[in-house]
Amino acid sequence: MSVDEYAQARPSAALLPYVGFYSGYRQRGLAPATHRGLPSPYLTLVFTMDDPLDVAAHPDPRQAPGRYDALLGGLHLSPALLTHPGRQSGVQVALRPLGCRALFGLPAAELAGIDVDAAAVVGASAVAEIRDRLCSASSWPDRFAVVDDVLRRQLRSIRVAPEMLHASRRLLRNEAPVAVVAAEVGWSPRYLTDRFRAEIGLRPKEAARVARFDRARRAIGPGTRLADVAAAHGFADQSHLVREFRALAGCTPTRWMADEFGFVQATARLMAEDREHDRLTTTAGLADAAGR
Repeated sequence: MSVDEYAQARPSAALLPYVGFYSGYRQRGLAPATHRGLPSPYLTLVFTMDDPLDVAAHPDPRQAPGRYDALLGGLHLSPALLTHPGRQSGVQVALRPLGCRALFGLPAAELAGIDVDAAAVVGASAVAEIRDRLCSASSWPDRFAVVDDVLRRQLRSIRVAPEMLHASRRLLRNEAPVAVVAAEVGWSPRYLTDRFRAEIGLRPKEAARVARFDRARRAIGPGTRLADVAAAHGFADQSHLVREFRALAGCTPTRWMADEFGFVQATARLMAEDREHDRLTTTAGLADAAGR
């Protein structure tokens, strides 16, 4: 019997400033497939439940393919390629860039463009506990609660400059150009670029580019006109959107939709809700955490 499950949930209130959402997946009895791990405004943290995660190609081509019981990937500008033999299962955590310090004590920049064994950052005991409890849990809400419980215990006091909080929110939502955001926080564009890259791992323009691409790709569905998506998300025209897909996804929008639409359907609504949550609460939540 084939199994093809996707589930999503938000973290607890304590983790909302640092984690966007959780995604659970379980597939069995399907055809072997390759999944593209696309550039995103979130870091990717994956805890597998059964088989290890097979990464056939990392965003950095200098990294050799590998198998991971748990993986943490930084922000990147090219896709990863993940393969499975017809079965895979686990929980994926969408980690906000400024949450990397709060949970793991290091800037997201240290992980930019690479994938690492999560045990090296999260801790071997924490990874082992999560995976053991995930396999024992009987439902997706219970599995998400497991991850939430362990990550809450990882939280530490942090101090993030309010200028960086403001710049991150504005730039990752494509709300203003770099020069405008720099003026808002009282920094020069060059200084903002240097500080942003040292903390996040991408330059401000690169981060804004990834965020725009991420929103556009999640707006694509059956019957959607690419020209309309391009116009709604700040691309010059449809050709510009297609070029960005080739550059960041390694394929055309049509090819991506054919390969990935089931997963996109499962996650698009939660992503839209998360963007609204960012608008309303992220800055306030991180500001509170910075002052703890």
